[in-house]
Amino acid sequence: MKITRTGGIAALALVGALALTSCAANETPSGDGSSAPESTLSGTFNGAGASSQGAAQDAWVAAFQTANPKVTINYEQTGSGAGRETFIAGGSDWAGSDSALSDDELAKTFGSCAADSKAIDIPTYISPIAVIFNVEGVKELNLDAATLAKIFKGEITTWNDPAIAALNKGTTFPDTAITAVHRSDDSGTTKNFADYLNQVAPEVWDQKPADAFPYQTGEGAQGTSGVVNAVTNGSGTIGYADASKAGSLGTAKIKVGDEFVAYSPEAAAAVVAESPLVEGRAANDLAFKLDRKTTDPSHYPLVLVSYSIVCTEYADAAKGEFVKAYIGYITSAEGQKVAAESAGAAPLSADLAKKVADAIASIK
Repeated sequence: MKITRTGGIAALALVGALALTSCAANETPSGDGSSAPESTLSGTFNGAGASSQGAAQDAWVAAFQTANPKVTINYEQTGSGAGRETFIAGGSDWAGSDSALSDDELAKTFGSCAADSKAIDIPTYISPIAVIFNVEGVKELNLDAATLAKIFKGEITTWNDPAIAALNKGTTFPDTAITAVHRSDDSGTTKNFADYLNQVAPEVWDQKPADAFPYQTGEGAQGTSGVVNAVTNGSGTIGYADASKAGSLGTAKIKVGDEFVAYSPEAAAAVVAESPLVEGRAANDLAFKLDRKTTDPSHYPLVLVSYSIVCTEYADAAKGEFVKAYIGYITSAEGQKVAAESAGAAPLSADLAKKVADAIASIK
């Protein structure tokens, strides 16, 4: 994606609004004779975590650094689990994660946060998870949750299995072994994939959803790119990945109610809009408990909400101001437009965007 000055202007405007109260923004003449606020942010800031956000983060960072030339942002795509661990240990200023903080993690001390303060989950990126496949001669694929679960659990092992054929009338499948590729690292994408299967096909997927893939089956690959590469370069392969990385691979439709539904940002966002927040958390912690049991074919329940995990108060005030400005930008209307264009993400709804803005305003 070509990053235009539009994104930079939006980021600059936001930074001006959130500038350090102890340091007024300078005024710099603009090309038309008027003046625009000059960014007061400077320094190097580090984030780590979800690879699902990778394409969006690349675009966000480029736009924000254009508007804030004294800022350097590093975002390492280490996976959700590693990202949360790094943040908790104080090795990053925020984490990207497709899993919200667990109760056990919330009880820990966060290295970058001020004493007696904690971290909160801020929804940043909503995206469908695509079931990607590479099977010779097969262009379209329909799967229900139970069949998908049996494939990844290792109970269905060949592509011409009767269960697959029954869902795909008119398609001839080869007598080829199935290689089901999962994430080998702790992954929030895995947790969301497992949560969907556990909610919709619990009689098959009998393990509690977690960042680690639960069964000793299939083939493991590191990160989203590893899964995509393994599916692309293999034969008879199937995997799961953020839809932004599906590329030219085949993508399965999943059964919702009586219909088979292709992924789309709008259908994924519809599930989030009707799901409740996790109970018992701080007022500004916006972790979702996704309800994936919908039978409405306008919904796509295999969806992830990727969070920015941040301190409510930072030990280093400069880092707090950066996080407030940067996360404010990426969750703004302009930032969400950039994510939609660069990664096919679904923008935050108006109601959720208001809650997110209030949460970000509370960061110190």
